[in-house]
Parts: sequence; structure tokens; C-alpha cells
Amino acid sequence: MKVIALNGSPRLVGNTSNILIEVLDKIEKEGIETEQIQLYAYDMEPCNDCRSCEMRGDGRCIMEDDELNDIVDKLRQADGIILASPAYFSTCSGQMKIFMERAGLALEMGGLDLQRKVGGAIVVNTHDGGSMAYAQMVSWMLRNKMIVIGGCPEPVVISHNSPQYLDDKAGMKGVMSMAEEMAWTILRLNGLN
Repeated sequence: MKVIALNGSPRLVGNTSNILIEVLDKIEKEGIETEQIQLYAYDMEPCNDCRSCEMRGDGRCIMEDDELNDIVDKLRQADGIILASPAYFSTCSGQMKIFMERAGLALEMGGLDLQRKVGGAIVVNTHDGGSMAYAQMVSWMLRNKMIVIGGCPEPVVISHNSPQYLDDKAGMKGVMSMAEEMAWTILRLNGLN
């Protein structure tokens, strides 16, 4: 069993990565392997809607040089997927959006290989836009027919500079409840609880 978290923040060390470390630690304590992938480490080109993925039908993007297909292959092997992004101008980060557009289209044309994977989203925002970015990532998961886990309250954290995320008790409660429910659901689907 494995959970892969895609970090859509351009900062290697910041709110989003630190929150993901806490989330993945909680999931690992349940006996589930985890991995964090920093999307900004890859020079991904935007989707140009060439529709080669539709013609090929193999769930892969024709642009092979930027490792997007390798990331998607890892997601195919995972039991759980977390999308995490800061909110920039009321949407998820550009790199997360590029990933969702290219991977989403290729996956849709290739048979929705993420179907029934367990998914969750986390957003960090300074003052607004978090709900919109959260809705974007949740919508992507629903379109991929994933089992989407939420948090109570919504896993949207208010913070400007790390480690200010720790000051948002409600946001972190939502994030950690999402992590707990994700682990429970994965274990349940694997007949372990």
C-alpha cells in the first residue's frame, strides 16, 4: 500500500511541503508507504491539446521528455493520491494546473487508470482563494472517478510564511482528519480494518 503526494508549491521547503511531511508521517504510522513528489522539480510544458493521447489511447502524453508520464505511472501503482498546492490568485499553482491538464486528458483518453484510487486535496492560502483551488483539485479527482476523502473542516490552511500553518488550528485539524480518513479508507479497501 502506498500514498503519493504531489506538491504543487514552487518552494522546496515551505508551508505546503511541511504540511505534507506531517500528513505523510500520520499515514506512515498506519503502515502505509508514502512518497512526496515536488512538481516544480520537473520542467513540464503545458498541454497543447494535440489529442495524440486520444489517438494513442494508452494513457500517456506524447511529450515524453519532462517525466510527466513517469509521475502518472507512479500514481497508477499507488493506492492513494494527495494533491497539495498553494492558492495563487484564487487557483492552484501553475505547475499543478499543468500537471492536472496534461495528466487528466491522457488518463481520460487511456481508460481512467486512477479510477477507485483514494484521493485527497490540501490547499495553503494567505487570505483567499483556498476554496477555489481546493475545488479545482477535487474536481480533477472526481473526473478521474477517484474516491475523494475530505476533511472536517475543509483541508485549507491559512498561512503566509512557514511555520505559520501551525497557527491555523482549524485548517490543520481538517488536513489531519483527511489524512486519518485516507489511511482508514485504504486499509479498509485492502481488507485490513
